[in-house]
Amino acid sequence: MIIKVCGMRDALNIRHVEQLHIDWMGFIFYPPSPRYVEDIPTYLPSTVQRVGVFVNADMDFITQRVQNFSLDYVQLHGDESPKLCSAIRKITGKKVIKAFGVKDDTIFKNTSAYEPYIDYFLFDSFSDIYGGSGKVYDHNILHNYSGHTPFLLSGGLGPEHLTSIKAFRHPQFVGVDLNSQFEIAPALKSVDKLQLFINEFRKNN
Repeated sequence: MIIKVCGMRDALNIRHVEQLHIDWMGFIFYPPSPRYVEDIPTYLPSTVQRVGVFVNADMDFITQRVQNFSLDYVQLHGDESPKLCSAIRKITGKKVIKAFGVKDDTIFKNTSAYEPYIDYFLFDSFSDIYGGSGKVYDHNILHNYSGHTPFLLSGGLGPEHLTSIKAFRHPQFVGVDLNSQFEIAPALKSVDKLQLFINEFRKNN
């Protein structure tokens, strides 16, 4: 199972979280976000995959961040079309993650059009604003997803959800995205809290 920790910015915190042997680390390039990364941190992870999170960004902005941060994945969290996802994947040469806010199973009417052009879905909580709400949704809705593209669970996941996450089953479920529920402050993660969660999550997983 993939463990992604998103919303990182502080160099020392990046180093400490990397040492937890996570798989992916996310950097948010959406200016309104309190976790927005404007400048390159003095330390970037070398042993985990780097994910850049963008919201309706233009191609130049994305390609510049891909280059400057040596990103491995481009995560699109806005209203990006399948055509744009395809173009981003071709131009950057990177794998693409498309995020969707889940309110009910009608969302899956939209996902199939993206499948030829992306590598992963990220199913987040529905919100009227971009960037996630930090709230949890009913993961049972995802049982109605019949696509073939693998997905990560996201949306307010915290230590209290560990049991239900471990019990969740879906053939395309491949990982979790952790962020606000493990923070001391925006973009600053509690290493101890993450460590406890990761240790338990990895058991029998």
